[in-house]
Amino acid sequence: MFGNSFKNAQIKTSGAEINLVHGGSGSPLLLLHGYPQTHVMWHKVAPRLANNFHVICPDPRGYGDISNVYNELNRFFSNG
Repeated sequence: MFGNSFKNAQIKTSGAEINLVHGGSGSPLLLLHGYPQTHVMWHKVAPRLANNFHVICPDPRGYGDISNVYNELNRFFSNG
């Protein structure tokens, strides 16, 4: 969807694994989406920006393909 110049990646943190796509070259440019979208909302804009920037499109915790979201929600509501 983002084109051949973009790669999928997962970053492991202490509490979750964060899904993202990144591509291009140059200074880093972080594109963050809002509720209720996922990183996919940038699929038309990111390739154009990648001509001048290294574009990074993550899914913040609780959105998209993030691991452990259900475990965190369950823990939150069960400790109510």
